[in-house]
Amino acid sequence: MCAFECGRRRPRLPITQGSVLPSFARESLTLVAFDLDGTLVDSRRDIADAANELLVACGAQPLEEAVIGRMVGDGAATLVARAFHAVLQPPPHDALSRFLAYYAKRVIVHTRPYPGILHALQTLAERYQLAVLTNKPLAPTRAILDGLGLMSYFKPGLIVAGDGPYPRKPDPSGLRALAAALDTTVDGACLVGDSLIDLATARAAGAACCLVRWGFGFETVSEGLPEDEFDRVVAVDSPAQLVQLL
Repeated sequence: MCAFECGRRRPRLPITQGSVLPSFARESLTLVAFDLDGTLVDSRRDIADAANELLVACGAQPLEEAVIGRMVGDGAATLVARAFHAVLQPPPHDALSRFLAYYAKRVIVHTRPYPGILHALQTLAERYQLAVLTNKPLAPTRAILDGLGLMSYFKPGLIVAGDGPYPRKPDPSGLRALAAALDTTVDGACLVGDSLIDLATARAAGAACCLVRWGFGFETVSEGLPEDEFDRVVAVDSPAQLVQLL
């Protein structure tokens, strides 16, 4: 079954308790980098509404919100391509720019931080430097962080977006650049995210990774990860558990 189809039952990944987080990360952790969509904020409905506005304007039928949610993670251009592929229609040449324009009008209409995220950021900011590493373009990333009161937890130089100077995740360059900005190495970093893309990024960089079950990208982890790797994944159920882990 395709990763973008609905209804598939997926195995639940075991939670690895905090004591099992790799000791090198617990002892020398200086940087905690967060994915944005599906990790810090629930943005699925606004993204889906913008994608569906574009599809309908091009004469296609809208897709279910959950289906579009599973297309998120590889950047806006890939999301648009996947949406048109799902409706069996070629995208127009200006599909990406039109999607971004539709999305800019509604970037925080329904988007909100996940429950407990603000408290988690407040607590973790007292222990570590915090960063954002997202494949989302910088303009909507900043609009979300500013509009939802999250920007104060992240220094301007510690926000890396998908249209910046580094290749998008899972390329590790952005994570390595964040570590370098703090004069540290990636073995002092932990990437917190909700998808296989985040896990692959951390592994490619040599950093620790913690996945969050609440994100709309998490179901792709159990779908795409070999079962013999499940016990190697650190995953938490809530922001409070993340704070306890780190």
